[in-house]
Order: sequence, then C-alpha cells, then structure tokens
Amino acid sequence: MSPNWADVVDGTWPAARFETIGPFRLRQGLGGGSRVSAASSLATATDADIIAAEGAMRAMGQRPIFCLRPGDERLDKQLADRGYDILDPVNIYQCPVEDLTDTPIPRVTAFTIWSPLAIMNEIWTQGGIGPERLAIMDRAEGPKTGIFLRHSDHPAGTGFVAIHDDVAMVHALEILPAYRRQGLGKWAMRAAAIWALKNGAKTLSVICTKANDGANGLYHALGMEITGEYHYRQLVQGE
Repeated sequence: MSPNWADVVDGTWPAARFETIGPFRLRQGLGGGSRVSAASSLATATDADIIAAEGAMRAMGQRPIFCLRPGDERLDKQLADRGYDILDPVNIYQCPVEDLTDTPIPRVTAFTIWSPLAIMNEIWTQGGIGPERLAIMDRAEGPKTGIFLRHSDHPAGTGFVAIHDDVAMVHALEILPAYRRQGLGKWAMRAAAIWALKNGAKTLSVICTKANDGANGLYHALGMEITGEYHYRQLVQGE
C-alpha cells in the first residue's frame, strides 16, 4: 500500500498552521515556500469555495496557491480558468531503505547531526534555504536529523531528513557549488537511508522538481522509483 504522500510531506516538512476552509486544507507557511503555503483539495470545490480559500490565504499574508495531485483534474481546470499559472511540477521518489544501506560510506564523508551545526546553517543559507525554512525543520515533530557532508576535509553540503509513520523523507539537500559532481548527493542519500533504518523507517523518499535534471538523474541512478507527482497553481495576474 502506497503511503499518503500529502501526510508524509506535512509530517516531515510541516506548515506553521493548518486550517480547513470548506473543501480545502490551508497551510500557513510564514515565508517557507510553496510546500508549506499551498492549499490542497479535500473534496469537490465550487467557484465560491475557491474564492473563500483565496480570501483566507490573503488574510494569512500569502498569495493564493494550490497544490494539485492526481485526482484533482477538475480543480486544476477551474484554477486554470481563473488565470492561475502552473508552478514547479515535481516528482516524488521512493525506495526501500535497505536498497541504499548496502554500501559503506567513505570515512569522514557524511554525518547525521541534530541540532544543525552553524556551518550547516551557513551552507543552507548560501543555497537560499533561510531562517523561514530552518523554522520548518524545527517544527517537524517525528524523528529527524541533519546530514553534514565533507569532501577533502572541507564542509561541502548538508540536508535534512525526517520520518512520518514509517517513511523517511529527505528535504533541503544542498551541496556547495565547488563540491558538486563529486558523488556527495549519493552519499547523502545513503547516510539518510542508514539513519532511517536505525530509526524504524521502511521507505526512503525525496521530492524533486521535474526541471532539476541533476537531482532526477541522481535518484534514478540510485534505483529510486517515481511513485507520485504534483504541481502548484499560483495566481499571479492582478496580485
């Protein structure tokens, strides 16, 4: 049985607040990006329902944005007709954690650490992952850890992984530009899998925009499979 990916995302990368308005689940992101700010559908919506959700999102200080998953085709068309643009289609990858725990990680390459070291926060900041997203990591309530990567005795990258039910999801994987294409993404995912196995997870997962060729190539190369997808629609015109 496939995990409920909406629940996994909300559990491992949680919004500051959730609110149900009619047939929508709203998220207050406090500047943490689309994933924690988008409304998602719980049932069939009328145009009046959409208008009410838009007003509630604006009241949160957010631009109206909706997350569309398979099965949301009717809402997708309604939003398109209202002038919403498609934003950031993504793939969800998964594999059994054991698939990535079979290769020893080279010494002093990847460490699992929580709370994050100052250098990890600096690497995230350089990658555009600022305090609003660090606050999301703090909010995650289940087992969680940071991943700290080193290369040639230098800090090289960082990531975050958290568990919801028995699914571990990797977020905010950031490799410094000077250390990309050195295999560190692979070691980060293997370190996440080893940690996840020790903490009771059965599945390792990660979300990646379809436009990110490098990351999609990495997850394919690791043998992870696309298990789901979604995209956002955002109202830009007139905002």
